[in-house]
Amino acid sequence: MTLAADLELIKLTKRYGPTLAVHAIDLKVKAGTYCCLLGPSGCGKTSTLRMIAGHEAVSAGDIVLGDKQIDGLPPARRKTAMMFQSYALFPHLSCIDNVAFSLKMQGLSRSRRHERAAALLALVHMEDLADRLPHQLSGGQQQRVALARALITEPSILLLDEPLSALDPFLRVRMRDELKRLQMELGITFIHVTHSQEEALALADLIVVMRDGVIDQAGAPRDVYNRPTTPFVARFIGGHNVLTARVVGTDARNLELEDDNGRRFRVLGTDRPLGSLVSFAVRADHLELDHVRTLQVAVGDGATPTDERMNTVEGTVTSVQYQGSHVEVRLVAEGTETLLVSLPEGRFFAAPFAVGTTARLSFATDEAHILAA
Repeated sequence: MTLAADLELIKLTKRYGPTLAVHAIDLKVKAGTYCCLLGPSGCGKTSTLRMIAGHEAVSAGDIVLGDKQIDGLPPARRKTAMMFQSYALFPHLSCIDNVAFSLKMQGLSRSRRHERAAALLALVHMEDLADRLPHQLSGGQQQRVALARALITEPSILLLDEPLSALDPFLRVRMRDELKRLQMELGITFIHVTHSQEEALALADLIVVMRDGVIDQAGAPRDVYNRPTTPFVARFIGGHNVLTARVVGTDARNLELEDDNGRRFRVLGTDRPLGSLVSFAVRADHLELDHVRTLQVAVGDGATPTDERMNTVEGTVTSVQYQGSHVEVRLVAEGTETLLVSLPEGRFFAAPFAVGTTARLSFATDEAHILAA
């Protein structure tokens, strides 16, 4: 197998007429990394993948693999291989002949190309179905054959365009495990385009979140999830609430904030001027949720109302969704987007919340994460 090499995108740009699909992005993917390009439809992730593969011309910028600039090379000379969303298997060829097809084009003998194709089919656990035609295979089996066909050219980088989108949810999880196993065994770089946050978090060593043709954030999955840099990333990666308020005071460690509805917040941070607007994110599973009547009794028993209401938002429960290990409760409050609270199953059913009731969420100062201005 070809040794992996670092991939670097330098000011990479793609235009389709007047439309700017990818705008001067910079990205370095170290050899042997599982990288997921994540974002909504139209964000530029597939255009980026196709430029790396050579299936789209670069409008500006460079693509460097190892010590070689490859953006001017045809696809077959880039040491990359692409697995398409549709799998694109030849319907009249058996599995083994589909896998061996590129070697046939190179002029290898039937015995040599079948020997190599059989080894790849074994790698993806399809050796027993080598003589079947594509229409005789399930979706997951077709995907395994397509993977083997892409890998037989011994690429430095395997490019995957939404490879799991056509599979049912159960099979999708199984194939995630297979993709990660293959990437670790082969030691080459995988670049995987997806719009699924769950898929990216499960697979990637490096998540690249794209929006409107630019990279909003790139980093390890845990870093992106726990410390999103922008409101877009916090919302798109999921599991976060984004609130906005104005700085009304500071101390050595914290910002004192107040929103347009008079709600007060204290969050970690010292680098924002008085009067400036600040957006911050709080994970849904880091929020507490209480019935309003319970809090009112506590205040009457001697708690300080100001402290009790700091970092709290009162709203109406609009949705309760049981998810097995946890329950997702959504609230609407004046002046905010819909708020999500994720409660452990036992905690929720000890004091359940009904749709239409009033509840108050709260969070600790150090659970709020300030986002980029």
